[in-house]
Amino acid sequence: MKALVGVLLLLLAGASSSPALELGEAPPLPQHRMAVAGGGESSVAEVIGDRGTLVLFLCVHCPWVQKWSDRIAEIAQVAEQSGIGVLGVNSNDPGRVKQDGVEGMLRQIEQHRFQFPYAVDLGSQLARAYGAQRTPEAYLFDASKKLVYRGTIDDNAYSAGSVRQRFLLDAVRAVAAGETPDPQQTKALGCTMKMYDD
Repeated sequence: MKALVGVLLLLLAGASSSPALELGEAPPLPQHRMAVAGGGESSVAEVIGDRGTLVLFLCVHCPWVQKWSDRIAEIAQVAEQSGIGVLGVNSNDPGRVKQDGVEGMLRQIEQHRFQFPYAVDLGSQLARAYGAQRTPEAYLFDASKKLVYRGTIDDNAYSAGSVRQRFLLDAVRAVAAGETPDPQQTKALGCTMKMYDD
């Protein structure tokens, strides 16, 4: 019986995820360079803006990402126009979901007019460092590189016209104005990440 309990504990330990990044913390692995869909490389450090930085964990296949993608593109544009740098990150393993490969990312960029660098997180290293669990999942840092918002995009992925709370857009506007977002944390809604095996 003790041996069985030990095996179960090991399995549970192996299945546990990295702890989520806490509010007030700085971006982990800022120098971690990743290939950008369409060419070149980027890192969080390279997109840091004067007013802040927005890191978006995305993918291609997830219906939640698909529904929110136009709004994500618009929010990213507002962020960049406000001095907030933006980086999209795909931490999914295309060996598990073929759609999440670079070709799918390029189609996504074109369809939704993403203007921000959209990078491939090989090995899901950045996602694990952030403790990110879902796509989409947003992490917004202020000008002092402190995490001030993490979570979802808004309160209605499936109907843009029915949105009542624009969590991420409001957070971006607050950070651009030098203010603290309210709320600072929401539950990330979307698909579980299909990460690379350790």
